[in-house]
Amino acid sequence: MRYQFSLMLYRLVFLCLLPVIWLLLLLRSIKQNAYRQRLSERFGFLPRELKSGGIIVHAASVGEVIALKSFISQLLEAKPKDVITVTTFTPTGSEQVRKLFGDRVQHCYLPIDSTFCVAAFLNKLKPRAMVFMETELWPNLIAQSREQGLKLLLINARLSQKSMNSYRKISWLIAPTINSFDKVLCQSQVNYDNFLAMGADDSRCKVSGNVKFDISVTQTIKEKQQELAAFIEDERLIWVVASTHKGDEKIALTAFASLLKNFPELLLIIVPRHPERFNDVAILCQEQGYSVAQRSTQDTITREKQIWLLDSLGELLPTCALASVVTMGGSFSDIGGHNPLEPALFKKPIVVGPNMSNFVEVMQQLIAEKGIVQLTDKGDSDDRNTADELFHEIDAILTSEETQQALGESAHRVVTENQGASQRTLKQLLKLL
Repeated sequence: MRYQFSLMLYRLVFLCLLPVIWLLLLLRSIKQNAYRQRLSERFGFLPRELKSGGIIVHAASVGEVIALKSFISQLLEAKPKDVITVTTFTPTGSEQVRKLFGDRVQHCYLPIDSTFCVAAFLNKLKPRAMVFMETELWPNLIAQSREQGLKLLLINARLSQKSMNSYRKISWLIAPTINSFDKVLCQSQVNYDNFLAMGADDSRCKVSGNVKFDISVTQTIKEKQQELAAFIEDERLIWVVASTHKGDEKIALTAFASLLKNFPELLLIIVPRHPERFNDVAILCQEQGYSVAQRSTQDTITREKQIWLLDSLGELLPTCALASVVTMGGSFSDIGGHNPLEPALFKKPIVVGPNMSNFVEVMQQLIAEKGIVQLTDKGDSDDRNTADELFHEIDAILTSEETQQALGESAHRVVTENQGASQRTLKQLLKLL
């Protein structure tokens, strides 16, 4: 009874918030025009040409789409006659779906979690099953799906301590939502234990591994790597700072100034996480006096160019292949870091900031195998100290080819020894169907 009341209250709140959400989407579209397009899909009104039936797989943004590539590819092979719909929240995720799968899947945005939006979405697609990833717990969508008899699967399930602290405040809503899934396939034993502590039924939960390990170097990636390499005029040491957020670039640029004294030919490649920040990052680099080339202008990277700003989408993986060393952004603040397995795939040495809370178990494995360098958390917010430590770590790696090789080989070994989660996940989905 308490759950029904909570769900009713949740639905009422979302209904009241619809005008606010619509306004926020319009405001966000000022910097990223794509948020103004296909607005009707956000409210559950989908294109007529979309087919009904089959299976919906939800991948919130670019990282999730890439992580699910192996699983979705195997699903397409196992169910060639079924309609596979891949949903995302972000335009960048949408573009990534198009790049990876073309017309092999159909795509639309997942609707706002409001009663009427969800009802319109489900009435149009009429799926047999829905697959969610990690911590995508949308109470209204999941409740309506359960009421309609859909099979529900939460894969690569992750529940951090931070999320648990938030969810405990509304446990009467979250616990029944989790137990609406037919199966919850957890990344690791730690996440499994956290789901049980949150109230999940242990008969529904299973440890299946992390699908983010199931990445590989495809022919498309190799071709894109060659395309990017052709822009760089001379052979140089390259430091890639990937998936950056606000504040990350300032730290990297401070460290870069010191590195140039020892490695004047060093090229810094910055890959911002969000397209709406491309212009801001370009201005920041220029204001600090660096010679900057932008991917969007198709500039040749001459020896005089110190920074290459990748203001493009879907090119992070092949860019990692060009690197001498890679630093993952989002790890210098409360973001919690981004996927270090992507550079590990190419046997690249990796340096990350103090906060990699989104990848606790992955980090434990990489650290145990000496496949990553993590900066220390000194408990202060002094960017200068962080930049100094980052400089010393990158400097030590660039100075020693032996260190580069040892770190890269160890990181790659962690990737290959932990693959197979996508296959196990598909097996569980096929059982449900």
